[in-house]
Amino acid sequence: MCRPDYFGIEYEINPWMRLTAQADRVLAEKQWHELYRVLTADLGAEVMLLQPVKGLPDLTFTANGGYVEGTLFISSAFKYQERQRETPYFEGWFRDHGYPVHRLACDCPFEGEGDALRLGEAIVAGYRQRSAIGAHTELARLTGRQVLSVELVSPWFYHLDTCFAPLREDVALYFPEAFDAYGRQVIEEHVQHALAVSARAAERFACNAVVVGDTIVTNTGCDDLEEPLSRFGFHVRAVDLSEFMKSGGSAKCLVLRLD
Repeated sequence: MCRPDYFGIEYEINPWMRLTAQADRVLAEKQWHELYRVLTADLGAEVMLLQPVKGLPDLTFTANGGYVEGTLFISSAFKYQERQRETPYFEGWFRDHGYPVHRLACDCPFEGEGDALRLGEAIVAGYRQRSAIGAHTELARLTGRQVLSVELVSPWFYHLDTCFAPLREDVALYFPEAFDAYGRQVIEEHVQHALAVSARAAERFACNAVVVGDTIVTNTGCDDLEEPLSRFGFHVRAVDLSEFMKSGGSAKCLVLRLD
């Protein structure tokens, strides 16, 4: 995770971001620290921190920095110039912590765990909005895993982690309207219990969730998840992340899982 010391809306690269709807930095810091507290003090997760950098307001969204598997770090190739300056800081952190750093050989955008999520032995990978499908061949080569490509059709759900959340190998949340027909078919065929979330919950980033054991940490306003998830032994823990929603992010965007 990365503290939001310099977080703000300084450009517009997705439909959620509006220069005229600025985040309250004080409230954002309070919300981030509450997420950190819930993950660490309440749920017992170990969190390592990346130093915030002035002029990089979205560095706090660490999920987009790359894809991690074991000691392998695959660095992102950000689509937009505004975020490309983050790459040296992510790569530097991982090198300093003993991870071999790899870049994709293809000249195509790839935005890390924002668009690539483990599902059992496979990886579900999104494309069209911020990552290119050409990156998936490289991802499969570097990881040795099957990559299941799914097309994202809504600019509002521009990263896979905004509309798909694998909770276990057999259980996932997803927002069907964010995918084309083939993408929905891929998810429904590979996830035994693919739980469709409502438009209301999706717009509160219900799928942008962090899984710690049997607890699903999500933004507030996703109450309709509690009953269906309880049937699979999960508990929902809500944290208000309203200020980060203004930039198109929520709980999962703020966390990059170290395998």
